[in-house]
Amino acid sequence: MGPAAETGGARSSPVGVHAFTTGGLARGALGYADQVGAEVVQVYVGNPRGWALPPGDPAQDEAFLAGCAQRGTLAYIHASLLVNLASPTSLTVQRSVATLEHALRRGAAIGARVVVSHAGSPVDDAHAAAALPQVRAVLLQLLDRAAGAGWPKLLVEPSAGGGRCVASRVEHLGAYLAAVDDHPWLGTCFDTCHAWAAGHDLSGPDGMGATLDALVGAVGPERLWLVHANDSKDPCGSTRDRHENLGLGHIGADAFGALFTHPAAAGVPMVVETPGHDGEGHRADLAVLRRARAAAAAPVSAGRR
Repeated sequence: MGPAAETGGARSSPVGVHAFTTGGLARGALGYADQVGAEVVQVYVGNPRGWALPPGDPAQDEAFLAGCAQRGTLAYIHASLLVNLASPTSLTVQRSVATLEHALRRGAAIGARVVVSHAGSPVDDAHAAAALPQVRAVLLQLLDRAAGAGWPKLLVEPSAGGGRCVASRVEHLGAYLAAVDDHPWLGTCFDTCHAWAAGHDLSGPDGMGATLDALVGAVGPERLWLVHANDSKDPCGSTRDRHENLGLGHIGADAFGALFTHPAAAGVPMVVETPGHDGEGHRADLAVLRRARAAAAAPVSAGRR
C-alpha cells in the first residue's frame, strides 16, 4: 500500500500546489502554501533544469519539517526535469541517478512522502530496445537503497508524448513497473495535462474515469500515489506539455470532478502545477478542486443523515 493510502481519515484527497522555494523551504514554500490555502506542497530541492545538488539549509529543513507537521501539510519533491534514466548517454544516466538519490536523501530530511520523476526517453530509435533494460539496471539498485535506508518512495510520471518517451500513455506504465519487478518502492504519478497531450481524451462524459481505469489495468489499484491536476493550453493529442489553470484550458473544469469519484484516486493527494504564482491563479485552481471534492462527498453525507 502506497503513501496515498496512508492519508487516513475519510479518504478525502487533499489538494495543494507546486511552490517555489525562494527565501528557503519554510519561508518560501510554506509561506506560499499558507497564502493560497494549500493542504499539499510540492517543491524542487535543486535547480529543476540543472545538475547541481545543493545540500540544503539545515535550519530551513527543520523549520519546514516542523511547519508541515504543525499545519498537517503533506510534502512532495519533484526531481530535476533533466533526469533521464533511459538516455543513451552514460553521463546523463550517472547524473540522473545521482540527482534522484540526492532528492531522496533531501526528502528524508524534510519529511517528503515521495519523489516524482519523469519516465525518460531513449532519445533515438537506435537506443529504444535498450531503454527499459537500462532503466531496470540502474533503478532497481536505487530503489533497493531507498527502501533499505527508509528514504521516501519514488514515483514515475508519464510524459506528454513528445519525442521517444518510454512512457507517455498510462498503458505504458505497466511495462515500466514490470521492468523493475513491480518494486514496492515505485509508484505512479498521474498528470492530467500529460495524459491529455498524449492522447487520452479526459473531457468526455467518462474520459477521466476511463483513463484511470486504463491506469489501474496497467499497474494495479494501489500504485497511484499522486495526481498532478493541470488543464492544458493545447488540444488533446498535441504532445505539448503546456499547463493551464483549471477550467481555462481544453480539458475543462468538469473533467476534474471524476478525480474525486474514481476508486483509484480515493485519498490520493492532488497538486496543481499551473500558471499563477502571484497566488490568484492557484487559489482559483484549488477552489475548483475543493468544489469537486465537496460535490463528490455530498451524496455520501446526505445518505448518512
